[in-house]
Amino acid sequence: MPIRAILFDKDGTLVDFQRTWGPATHTVLTQLSHGDGVVFDRLCAASLYDAAGRRLLPGSPVVIETTYGYGKLWAEALGVPLTREFVDGIDRMYFRATLDHLTPMGDVRGLLSDLAARGLRLGLMTNDAAANTRAQLRQLGLDRLLEFVAAYDSGYGHKPDPDPVLAFAAFAEVAPREVAVVGDTEHDLAAARAAGALAVGVLSGPVPRERLEPHADVLLPSIAELAEWLCGRASKD
Repeated sequence: MPIRAILFDKDGTLVDFQRTWGPATHTVLTQLSHGDGVVFDRLCAASLYDAAGRRLLPGSPVVIETTYGYGKLWAEALGVPLTREFVDGIDRMYFRATLDHLTPMGDVRGLLSDLAARGLRLGLMTNDAAANTRAQLRQLGLDRLLEFVAAYDSGYGHKPDPDPVLAFAAFAEVAPREVAVVGDTEHDLAAARAAGALAVGVLSGPVPRERLEPHADVLLPSIAELAEWLCGRASKD
């Protein structure tokens, strides 16, 4: 079955996760702790965040969850209720901090332009907020290349549920089995498989090979190898 559409994860796949979210998370946790070192350390522990290395560790809820998911842990660490206002405040902090450090994963715009020129439908699925995602895509020059965007608050559900994948397939007017989902976490690949799409894992994010491999139909070093893999697959179809 040929691949007619590709649904990308954002962070760790199109965006360099550690170079973007590593320093951005330091900024956000510093703001939330208001200079209190004990509170800062508590937030780091809840986030599985290495403050010295400015890195999110494997298994970090910031890597895989929506803002509500890790926001619940942060609210507990701060001793405050988990409210919509609290979550929206986190998203606003990350909005600026991620734009300040936004780093693409190589020539992402060139790759997506090439894929679109081949007639492939392109979309994005992320557990980040919609406003933040749209701003990042504009800054990277990807907003016109990605026809479909499903963030955690876009109304399509969120990973690891299959709903965003199924919504993209319906949007692109293709069968789910004609969609390749490309991502760097178990949640990306679980959503793909649950929807009946092809699960393409990339090793460019913080999740190690041994955790991705059981969930992937295909495992690539990064999206830099995606075009070559697609050509090889097309020649066999």
